[in-house]
Amino acid sequence: MIAQAIADGFLNGAIVALGAIGVTFSLAILRFANFSHGDLLAVGAYAALFLLLSIGAPKVPLGPFSFGAGMGVALLAGMIIAIAVSLLLDRLVYQRLRRRGADPLTLVFASFGLALVLRSVLHLLFGPDPFNYSNEIQMALLLPGNVRVLPDQVLVFVVTLVVLGALAWFLQRTRYGVAMRSVAENPMLASVAGIDPVAIVRLTWIVSTALAALAGVFYGMTVQVRPEMGLNLLLPLFTAAILGGVGSVTGAVVGALAISLAESLLTLVMPTSYRPLVPFVLLLLVLYFRPAGLFAAKH
Repeated sequence: MIAQAIADGFLNGAIVALGAIGVTFSLAILRFANFSHGDLLAVGAYAALFLLLSIGAPKVPLGPFSFGAGMGVALLAGMIIAIAVSLLLDRLVYQRLRRRGADPLTLVFASFGLALVLRSVLHLLFGPDPFNYSNEIQMALLLPGNVRVLPDQVLVFVVTLVVLGALAWFLQRTRYGVAMRSVAENPMLASVAGIDPVAIVRLTWIVSTALAALAGVFYGMTVQVRPEMGLNLLLPLFTAAILGGVGSVTGAVVGALAISLAESLLTLVMPTSYRPLVPFVLLLLVLYFRPAGLFAAKH
């Protein structure tokens, strides 16, 4: 039982980690808590769903997985549409507020409003009922320790590791990645060094939203797609980012895994209805004992 709970925690934590990285980018580079981030995650998931419904998802799944050949195209489309929506919102709302010298609290309230708008649009277009990308039945894989996992979960975990590795390379080895880290650590000094803050803000939206959309599609593959999915994941995403330390990608990943493991282990001793309490309690604890987080970026 414990081994199964740990495995479930790692598999779910990989999805939360993708979204939490976007949150930590928002806090460190955009300098405000973007509460519409979770709903951008849902936009990516529904965009992929819309494409699958439009083209007619192939009935024959790929190998042991539940989805067909169109899933890769749907995933890419979901990321592109979510990025386009985030850039549009930035241009219409956030960019104008920044030009007027709005403080971070104003941006936070704006993100609350945009989150409600995005969620309402998803309700209007797709209704309140949950969807599945596929209704194919999968055979669980039996791992050592009597641990059972679905092939979709294994694929999501492996792809997440690859994406995290690519992101680490991007941030450490590319000029744009170094520029993002510089702006996160000291925006004034980065501007003096010739880094264009407008371009970095745009790049931040692209990277963070792409990761959020990827997390949304993965969540839909392993759980369900529903309009409130972004709202339900918002607290774990922010808790993971704060627990790990704002500006730390490694911290966001570790924080996400810690939260998911705690949620899975809690179900061994308490009903699953108490799972939403875990991120809230962990957030209170980290804010009280270590508000800078476990891997706070050094300035």
